[in-house]
Amino acid sequence: MTRRRVAILISGRGSNMVSLIEAARAPDFPAEIALVLSNRPDAAGLDRAREARIATCVVDHKAHPTREDFEQAMDAALATHHIAFICLAGFMRVLTDWFVARWAGRMVNIHPSLLPLFRGTQTHRRALEEGVLVHGCTVHFVVPELDAGPIIAQAAVPVVPGDTEESLAARVIVQEHVLYPHALRMICDGTARLENGRVEFARPWDASGTLHSPR
Repeated sequence: MTRRRVAILISGRGSNMVSLIEAARAPDFPAEIALVLSNRPDAAGLDRAREARIATCVVDHKAHPTREDFEQAMDAALATHHIAFICLAGFMRVLTDWFVARWAGRMVNIHPSLLPLFRGTQTHRRALEEGVLVHGCTVHFVVPELDAGPIIAQAAVPVVPGDTEESLAARVIVQEHVLYPHALRMICDGTARLENGRVEFARPWDASGTLHSPR
């Protein structure tokens, strides 16, 4: 089995990064976490990656005069490590169309909502304000429009009376840590593939399960 070399891009503690690293330890996982790259030298996730004996790299956006210069330096670092695929995991920089096009079909992100609902930030607060009873997370391919790429996988959780942003976020992130490795596996083993701007699946799945909220 050929394992695809994956880079995880972070800006902070990298909780989703840890879930991907742990999943990739399995000998049958079709991806190798070959690099953790951060735009912040003080990102806590860098130490966690080093503890896992994964190569790390810092491309400090503040050290570059323009976004384009920053992204070209980042792209050069990815090339040096022979990266085939990118996972964004709390990477707090808006990417230019140039970088997105360069990595089209090879870069994914996890977002804390059931897209296309609640694109952007403050997703848990907005879910509570709107009164939805089901919330969740989405893994999607990255396109120039923010949080608008083809959807690979989603996980849903109930919203319950008395929920706060913090309690809802805690429930969602548990599912993020399950969903992201699952989605990466599907992409790298060919179960999910991007074709003509949509995600196509190589095999069906059990559609009998339903989440009722309230139940």
